[in-house]
Amino acid sequence: MEKTFDNTQTAFSLKSDTELDRAYFLFKMIASQPLVRIGTAVTSFALKANLPVEGLIRATVFDHFCGGTTEEDCLSVVERMYAEGGVSSVLDYSVEAKEDELEFEKALEKTLKTIVFAKEKKAIPFAVFKPTGFGRFELYEKLGENKALNEEEISEWDRVVERFEKVCKLAHEYDVALLIDAEESWMQDAADDLVTKMMQKYNKEKVVVFNTLQMYRWDRLDYLKKLHDQAKEEGFYIGMKVVRGAYMEKENKRAEEKGYTSPICVSKEATDINYDEAIAYMASNIDQMAIFAGTHNEESSYKLMRIMADNNIAKNDERVWFGQLYGMSDNISFNLAESSYNVAKYLPFGPVKDVMPYLIRRAEENTSVAGQTNRELNLIGAERKRRKV
Repeated sequence: MEKTFDNTQTAFSLKSDTELDRAYFLFKMIASQPLVRIGTAVTSFALKANLPVEGLIRATVFDHFCGGTTEEDCLSVVERMYAEGGVSSVLDYSVEAKEDELEFEKALEKTLKTIVFAKEKKAIPFAVFKPTGFGRFELYEKLGENKALNEEEISEWDRVVERFEKVCKLAHEYDVALLIDAEESWMQDAADDLVTKMMQKYNKEKVVVFNTLQMYRWDRLDYLKKLHDQAKEEGFYIGMKVVRGAYMEKENKRAEEKGYTSPICVSKEATDINYDEAIAYMASNIDQMAIFAGTHNEESSYKLMRIMADNNIAKNDERVWFGQLYGMSDNISFNLAESSYNVAKYLPFGPVKDVMPYLIRRAEENTSVAGQTNRELNLIGAERKRRKV
């Protein structure tokens, strides 16, 4: 298959010279672990101390990795990516680490609003939320460990289920696909059970509700196959966002501290194999499944392109989507879209101060993933050089 992801002219066609220079500067900073540690600590302190730094953050890291502070604020980015680059958007309310009923209700309202946006905008084919955006982490954890809930916790869990129900019901009514993110393994069982119930109810005719498989977990392919057996027996469709995973260090550390076998694959190579096998399995069962391939890995993207060709799946088949994060891997996103594949960028939004935990995690992940930051720098550097010729 022809290698297309090194076409930097297509990849960065939407970026001005100034935006390209800013991206190069940001990834140069992210490439240095000490700078990331110092920068995140200083930024967190400045925000907590209410120092006037939001404008600086907004003009640099925020605008590179986020669409805006509100849904409306994102629309110019959404419309430009779709009109000029053929890339869709997933509006992602990226406020993390909020754990009270008021914040859960706020996250619910934001998610419902993004579904309404998605119904009205062809450029926004998906809505998304995190399970812990709708309920306390410890509640999922307790349920996953099969521990009895007290009376107050039962009422609390009922509210979580009600939030899931409201969002999935509206997505079904409006015919908007809904992505539900995965989180740490020790809370994921309860989330999986709840998402499966939503699939059973709302995926009777086609995929509306998507769960997420983190394929750095060695047990996820078996989980998918068992779910497939259940879906065939009960008559519902499976939607899965397939990713490698975002909590590896935390997972391994907890497993070591508590003395159980880590759920994480033994190596990066094992994770890559696991990821590609899950994608291949879903593609071979595409009549019962829908895939959202969330990856920044070029080779996995090429493999899915080959699998689609081998299985006679059209490039624009609505059951197969490629996804990347806004501000990263534009060489994959825009070149795929140029070749007529379905592509969507996760577009985080929210108040600058509240989105900082997400941005800090993004910077730390880029620093820890071997080759990711250097690849971005090389591609941006190549495009800057091309424009000067």
